[in-house]
Amino acid sequence: MSVDSTPIIPLTAAALPHFLSSASTLAQAWVAKHQFNAEPGSILIVPSAHGEIAYVLAGIDESPNLYSLAHVPANVPEGAYHIHADLPLATIEQLALGVLLAQYQYDRYKKSDKKAVSLVLPEALDQREMLAVASAIYYVRDLINTPTNDMGPEALAHEAKLLAEALGASYDQIVGEDLLAHHYPAIHAVGRAAEQAPRLIELRHGNAGHPQVTLVGKGVCFDTGGLDIKPYSSMKLMKKDMGGAALVLGLFKLLVEMNLPLRLRVLIPAVENSIAGNAFRPQDIIDTRAGLKVEIGSTDAEGRVILCDALSEADHEDPALIIDVATLTGAARTALGAELPALFSNHDELARELMSTALHEHDPLWHLPLWKGYDKFVTSQIADITNSPNYTMAGAITAALYLNRFVRPSTKWLHIDSYAWNAESAPGRPVGGEALGLRALYRFLKHRYC
Repeated sequence: MSVDSTPIIPLTAAALPHFLSSASTLAQAWVAKHQFNAEPGSILIVPSAHGEIAYVLAGIDESPNLYSLAHVPANVPEGAYHIHADLPLATIEQLALGVLLAQYQYDRYKKSDKKAVSLVLPEALDQREMLAVASAIYYVRDLINTPTNDMGPEALAHEAKLLAEALGASYDQIVGEDLLAHHYPAIHAVGRAAEQAPRLIELRHGNAGHPQVTLVGKGVCFDTGGLDIKPYSSMKLMKKDMGGAALVLGLFKLLVEMNLPLRLRVLIPAVENSIAGNAFRPQDIIDTRAGLKVEIGSTDAEGRVILCDALSEADHEDPALIIDVATLTGAARTALGAELPALFSNHDELARELMSTALHEHDPLWHLPLWKGYDKFVTSQIADITNSPNYTMAGAITAALYLNRFVRPSTKWLHIDSYAWNAESAPGRPVGGEALGLRALYRFLKHRYC
């Protein structure tokens, strides 16, 4: 530990009296003068006899979590700090990661006013992994926060290509009319009205002998709702509708950097759902890669339409696991709110395993059922399937049931319906794009395959 770094001492209200019993008279008087009671989220900078900072007291709750010390960086002077606490190393790691995430600031268009607060990490900590996790989360946040004029389908593909080059991964894309030639008609139908052509982005990395995990991310770079146009209140955050694509790219980045023994494939259908004379329409019947005919009940339910082609392609290779992530339904937000992505799976035991890991990692997901009783609502009277059931309830479930039609029952499949956005600012979680579920998925895959 660097002698030049200042201690951050996390304290619960119950632990404060014991700490004070061995503290200096000056520190005891300072705590009393400022009425510091170690309430979670509180902080007190304690001076030395020479007027320098002796240490920082930070109030935390009885069960420390990722964000217990995330309030510290904004409330201390610039400099180097370290966490001084008799806590398990895993807890120290969580606290330290929260401090790193608290220093994120999106500064592409505005000069950063972030303070130079650095954290000295214990040598026993797996610093490489923790820094890789923080880097992946920063990466996802940056992608989502970038507005569509700089993060349309072309720019998203370019970012994926840069990532592939940096990681030594392979990269490919199928663009525009070539989607029809390679039989991805649903992706083409949704994105054909936009100025930037629709595309399917693909990244691969890993050895043939390792289990294959295929990651599919919804890449709707902006969603007007199409001809079923959204009102402003619903459209104003639609730059984040590629949050699923951002999440799988960030997860891919982390998995490759940590050299997990996996054969990874990423598939991102990238489109802008726009309005023009050639836009797809309500009640159109469109083809899909799987051969199923889809009746378009609403052009504002476009995410599942592009995902179905990507899922069909993913399933074709018979991978060990498919994970798709999408900002798919408002119904999931109504049920679970902004902070809790909905989790679906065709193998309930798999979902329970991921949910347990997610709760342990303080990166929660919540398992909802693929309720077969609602499958009838996904069936169309004049086509094989509809993208927008004539049923006003259970929208997250019916969307998942739609996607389930494009994955074989024998294939292990996880579907995550995420908001991908912090609706309110909190320490470590600024308003803006968020990598909800990334840490949970990483830990789940690491436990399952390593």
